[in-house]
Amino acid sequence: MSLAPPCSAAEGLYAGRGERIDGVQRIAVLRASAVGDFLLALPALEALRRAYPDARISLIGRAWHAAFLAGRPGPVDEVIVMPPLPGVSLPERAPQDDAARSAVDAWLSEMRSRRFDLALQMHGGGRHSNPLVRALGARVSAGLQAPGSPPLDRVLPYRELHPEALRLLELVALVGAPGTRLEPRVAVTEADRAEAAAVLPPSPQPLVLLQPGATDPRRRWSPAHFAEVGAHFARLGAQVAVNGTADEAAQVAAVLAALPAGAQARELTGRLSLGGLAGLIERSRLVVSNDTGPAHLARALGVPSVAVYWVGNMIGYGPLSCARQAAAVSWRLDCPACGRNSVGFDCGHTDSFVDDVSVQQVIALAQPLFDGA
Repeated sequence: MSLAPPCSAAEGLYAGRGERIDGVQRIAVLRASAVGDFLLALPALEALRRAYPDARISLIGRAWHAAFLAGRPGPVDEVIVMPPLPGVSLPERAPQDDAARSAVDAWLSEMRSRRFDLALQMHGGGRHSNPLVRALGARVSAGLQAPGSPPLDRVLPYRELHPEALRLLELVALVGAPGTRLEPRVAVTEADRAEAAAVLPPSPQPLVLLQPGATDPRRRWSPAHFAEVGAHFARLGAQVAVNGTADEAAQVAAVLAALPAGAQARELTGRLSLGGLAGLIERSRLVVSNDTGPAHLARALGVPSVAVYWVGNMIGYGPLSCARQAAAVSWRLDCPACGRNSVGFDCGHTDSFVDDVSVQQVIALAQPLFDGA
């Protein structure tokens, strides 16, 4: 991935928030998150690379980060897979036995031996992640801080309902790394393209990719709606494919079952790694998705896409450019099951909050992108 020339701490986004740190050779960044969360951190990581071009940037993340970033050009030099830790890479109340605690202690001891010059916390409000970053023993620490969370040397207030990509760009500006780009960008490798071609060979037909899954069922648009969108573009001569992880097999199957007679789509359940999916998205004419990792991957590849968002998630994770990305937004605030207002409250129901978005609304957004790709 090509990077812009270095800029001074007085130039770029959020310039002047903080001074660059002298003598930085080793940087640790905590972002042990899901796919979309990581992708939205890429503009901030690129800004960090521009400000500290000679430093080694180590991402403290998960196993999927290591697999996806191996051999991929970008601002990260290495991925350090952290052990399971409640509140960071596990749910806050997840049990942890003596052996697990000993593994964390041994890992932290190894991290301190690396003598990081700078450690950045890009992993939430800091209740659990700030103590972890302090325990790395870096010369300077910086990160996000929600009310009641422990401080770091340089902190940015963590506020709800704030665009995540901008939040992280403002954070790295605290250490003299103002950004110059808002949207993420990801490099596609020849291995990605080969994997995609083996699963779905290139065709003269334009490819429309449907992504009906999402980790949170409340963010899932109904399979019947996806099927209608797929049938619409199939009638226009597109090759339609429906993708999902193995855990999303039920959503993919429901879309295929809802297709009208005569409409066809290729099933890709669990057949592509994240890199292979990048290779497939790169040659897609259009991606239609829930608010989930592949939607952000399309965004990072500059591929035309329409994502279905709940309004609260749209604020934090919606696209920051509109030439190739469109958002279909549900304004529902009350749970469809119990009627409780769900802003800042989880009633426990898993009914979709986004099915108020109509098929016609999504097609109206998608058609110009398909036509103009």
